[in-house]
Amino acid sequence: MNAAANNARPAPSPTPSPTPSASAAVGSPTVDRVMADARAAEFATRSIKRDAKRRGLELALSMLDLTTLEGKDSPDKVRSLCRKAVTPDPAAPDFPHVAAVCVYPELVGVAVTELDKAGRLAWNHPSGEGVHVASVATGFPSGQYPIEVRLEDTKRAIRAGADEIDMVISRGAFLAGDRKRVAREIEQVKAVCTDTVVGGGRTAPAGAPHGAHLKVILETGELETYDLVREASDLAIHAGADFIKTSTGKVAPAATMGVTLVMLEAVRDHFDRTGAMIGVKPAGGIRTAKQALHYLVMVKETLGDAWLDASMFRFGASSLANDILSQLARLRTGAYMSPNDFTDA
Repeated sequence: MNAAANNARPAPSPTPSPTPSASAAVGSPTVDRVMADARAAEFATRSIKRDAKRRGLELALSMLDLTTLEGKDSPDKVRSLCRKAVTPDPAAPDFPHVAAVCVYPELVGVAVTELDKAGRLAWNHPSGEGVHVASVATGFPSGQYPIEVRLEDTKRAIRAGADEIDMVISRGAFLAGDRKRVAREIEQVKAVCTDTVVGGGRTAPAGAPHGAHLKVILETGELETYDLVREASDLAIHAGADFIKTSTGKVAPAATMGVTLVMLEAVRDHFDRTGAMIGVKPAGGIRTAKQALHYLVMVKETLGDAWLDASMFRFGASSLANDILSQLARLRTGAYMSPNDFTDA
């Protein structure tokens, strides 16, 4: 990508410093919202040439968490989503598969079976290459359930085969000033993610790893100020998040470049202090390939090339996939295809 600067950061420490308990107060800097928005807007002005654009679009495709989180979700819809995750465009089998499918806990088993049948279940693949199974848990999207229920929700999803958990924080507690409770709950969910065997409740497949990655959803549209977004980001990182995520997709506004920049800077500052790399996932509201490229430029210039990988950066979206595919088809054939020419799932 032809970004104005290559802010490549140093490689992470192979054994990062232990993360302190987030039950202690986390001191977060204040954020100048006007300056943050102005800086975020600058990333949309970078010139990206044809070859770099193609590589950027393929990278964005590989970073997608294809998601279906509707009340009408069914096993057949999830199977279809998994097939698209493995082969986003049947006319272009050389395109990369997406990073993950994200479903409700009750449908995790369907996704695991379908991906394993295709030989693309990440945690049961000999090389670890493949599509991950993510599941929302902890009383998604509100988080307004007793912690015992949320922990059991998480454990059930992992035992069914989810190797990534997208948890929601209790925004009510956070906004009421009870930061210790929010931190403690993240730590408890992290402990379940660490201690539970992925797929442990299934008789097959047999390659189950120990532990799932934790993405902590801040629901930034309800936090209202950039100062609170930064504070919630720091708190989640210190409590053990592997990723911090903007939104559930159920609240407007969802992901914005300004909010994501604030979160990226929290990740950058944590890396500079500890050498530990934390991932970021903007979710909701990112619908076009052009927007996705703007986000990738922002990641490159804020965190560096090490984060330009699906293990460190994700897009939570489904409609975005078809626009990326239509743009890639145009670059390949010279003919523009409508996003409607591709399946929704």
